[in-house]
Amino acid sequence: MKNRSELREIIMRVLYQCAVMKDASIECDVNNLIKEQLEVENEFVDEIIFGVLEHENELIDKANQYLDNWTIDRLNKVDQVILKVGIYELIYGDTPDVVAINEAIELSKKYSDEKVTKMINAVLDGIYKNK
Repeated sequence: MKNRSELREIIMRVLYQCAVMKDASIECDVNNLIKEQLEVENEFVDEIIFGVLEHENELIDKANQYLDNWTIDRLNKVDQVILKVGIYELIYGDTPDVVAINEAIELSKKYSDEKVTKMINAVLDGIYKNK
């Protein structure tokens, strides 16, 4: 059984694949992508992935509100996904806010550079403080 940190990596990979497929005008079969990553169905994974996809425009708008002289579309796809997942968890998730922020930062440390990690932290911190 995977812990939530490991599940968030799976969530990130699936959403990244969807983003790349969308840019290439390829239909994204989300359920199939999830099944490729997980042997067993997982409610947490499904909730976050489908929630991010359902609220994507709102998450983008929220990110852009807190990005200083920057927009989310200027970030690479991995960073965009990490930020969207973090924002989704802050707004809609039942994960404690501090944990949601920390998990996004840990993913960013693993997959991004230090400047982007700081940017993601600032955005999530701003949303958290203005909830």
